Amino acid sequence: MASQVVPTSPFSLLGNVRTMNTAAPTARMVGIDGAHITGTGSDRPIGAVLDAGNRTVLPGFVDVHAHVEVASVLAATTVDIRVPLCRTVSDVLERLHAALADVEDGDWLIGRANLFYDYKLDDRRYPTLAELDAVSRTVPIALRAGGHVSVLNSKAMELADLDRLASLDQGLMGKARVFVDEFGARTGVVAEVDGLLPIPPLPEDRFPGLIESGVLSQFSAYGVTTIGEITETVPGTRAMSQVAAAGRLSARVEAYLWVPGTFSEDNVMSWRETGIVETPQHYRVRGVKLFVDGGYTAKNAAVKKPYPDGSFGELNLTKEQIIKMRGLCDEAGLQVAIHSNGDRAQEWVCEALIEGGFAGNGVPTRLEHAGNIVLDWETPDHWREAGILPSPQPPFVNTSDFAASFLGDAAKGGLFPFRRLLDEGWAIPGSSDVHLGSEPMHTNPMFGVACAVTRIGFVGEPVELDQAVTVDEALQMYTINGARTMGIEHERGSLETGKLADVIVLDRDLSGVADHDLRDVQVDYVFRGGELVHQREGAKPLQHAQLETLS
Repeated sequence: MASQVVPTSPFSLLGNVRTMNTAAPTARMVGIDGAHITGTGSDRPIGAVLDAGNRTVLPGFVDVHAHVEVASVLAATTVDIRVPLCRTVSDVLERLHAALADVEDGDWLIGRANLFYDYKLDDRRYPTLAELDAVSRTVPIALRAGGHVSVLNSKAMELADLDRLASLDQGLMGKARVFVDEFGARTGVVAEVDGLLPIPPLPEDRFPGLIESGVLSQFSAYGVTTIGEITETVPGTRAMSQVAAAGRLSARVEAYLWVPGTFSEDNVMSWRETGIVETPQHYRVRGVKLFVDGGYTAKNAAVKKPYPDGSFGELNLTKEQIIKMRGLCDEAGLQVAIHSNGDRAQEWVCEALIEGGFAGNGVPTRLEHAGNIVLDWETPDHWREAGILPSPQPPFVNTSDFAASFLGDAAKGGLFPFRRLLDEGWAIPGSSDVHLGSEPMHTNPMFGVACAVTRIGFVGEPVELDQAVTVDEALQMYTINGARTMGIEHERGSLETGKLADVIVLDRDLSGVADHDLRDVQVDYVFRGGELVHQREGAKPLQHAQLETLS
């Protein structure tokens, strides 16, 4: 890093400041002393004054729902076969075949595909079982198209014991499904069982380095200073907390323990016994993550109107389970976050919270993905009555072109209706939900901002333009609204006196950026608690300013 931009506390940062504080939305300078903000006025600068010129200065981005371990670790051990790197099934098979040489005895060959892969490939289908077997019949192959659907070859099917999987009442994220063709033969496509596949675990000593580098390259480099992490494995979760405790994690983590993937219902409150450590303001266990239904791609999201095939998806939790876990979390001071894609699933959760006496009491429950697809506007009434917080994902606007593939005619309205939700008073956050299946830019909040503002889908067509939000509203989703969703707005999410000095400097002035160029905006500097944790290569240096510059 260039020495001239490494400040000594206290210091002041001069630029076009957007505070995300509605009482004083703009400022000319941010004062920083140690880990905290001393003020945003330019009348009394403290320490050295560093001038960002006309570049926009913002609070650090807050990604309330991410899968850091998946993005950092599993992605590093898979073969990237996403569109547009691969455009056809032939491209996929060629890339998999080339990767065979690097597969060691006993390992699986894992392909990292996109969400809606069978629509994004030019062939408009997954590779067939026969095609994957042509790549190898001795090496188990699994193509992971998001967190819900995988495609297996015969060797992987054999090792996975599909008879056992097909008999499961539920997988880890919804009802387990093993797909068959019109003749009853298994196709190799399975859903909601990825975590049950017998893939050899990553050696625990590899987690720390991969997580440290993954957080820096996939989150901090894009200005994310706080991550709501949905945990994956106990070793990965333990390693992440220990990297944070050692001062080597470049972003703050608020962890949500996945039940039943990381912990069971019975042992989740004993998480401290596994070696996971909390470090104030660097790594904290914020809550517990449950799945009340599955994914739309697996037709497991529980909906009120049927899918084109007549099914309604599956509910994965009883009301008693929801009430029990909310009660346990209330006792522990933790927040419950519940994956609930479908409107039937969302209303089921709301009914359980009301019946359990939790509406308006304790830490509000988050409904993950509520707000992505709203087909019945009575559903938000249920949210309000139950006192829940909807948590949608703006980057998925980019894949909403394919909604008709699983929703049919019902997809003609209610896709990512952010304008209406904001107008009705919902302080919705933004997040990446990055997983195996995400697009390369998913962890970049400016990509999410662009999606919320421009409403452009994967194939370049607009998606319900009347639901577009302003740039400032989209930025609020990734800053103060995100902090409110996790209950940390008193310390993060805006540039205000006394809050943590999580501050980022963009590479330009946002007021001069056309909407269609928002996704190209980069982050030059990232300060976490007043410490410079990332500087973009080629970024224009921050200049030492004279006091007369402020007059």
